[in-house]
Parts: sequence; C-alpha cells; structure tokens
Amino acid sequence: MGSLSLFHWVIILAVVLLLFGSGRITNVMGDFAKGIKAFKKGLNDEDEAKLANNAKTADNSGFQGQPAGQAAGQPVVTEPHKD
Repeated sequence: MGSLSLFHWVIILAVVLLLFGSGRITNVMGDFAKGIKAFKKGLNDEDEAKLANNAKTADNSGFQGQPAGQAAGQPVVTEPHKD
C-alpha cells in the first residue's frame, strides 16, 4: 500500500514529460553529464598537481643535512662532547 506500482511510475513520467518536454530534460541531463565530467577532470588535475609537488619535494630533500662521506640511509654517529 505504501509503494508505487509500475502504473504509478508511468503516470508520473508522463506528467514530467508534459511539464518539461523531452528537449528540456535532454538539456538538463546533458548539463548534468558535463558537470560530472568537469568534476572528475578537476579531481584528476588536483591529483596530478599533488604528485608533481611530491616529486619536487622528494628531489629537493635528497641529501640535505648529511655530513660529507656519509652514505644515504646510514645513521649518523657523533662523538660525545668532551670538556
């Protein structure tokens, strides 16, 4: 009793088509699809920008702060200060 049957949905669809016309619905759906495509493109552009930024950061952070002759990834051993 609370759900709509197939007959009800056909009537609702007919009323919507009469009110808006098939051309307007097509335009609205086309605009909706363009919006989704633009949203996906924006997400991809943002991801690419983050990857490029991370690559720049990784390139610039290479061997900063390591003593001369120290191999990358090796711990730095310091002598205790003697007074």
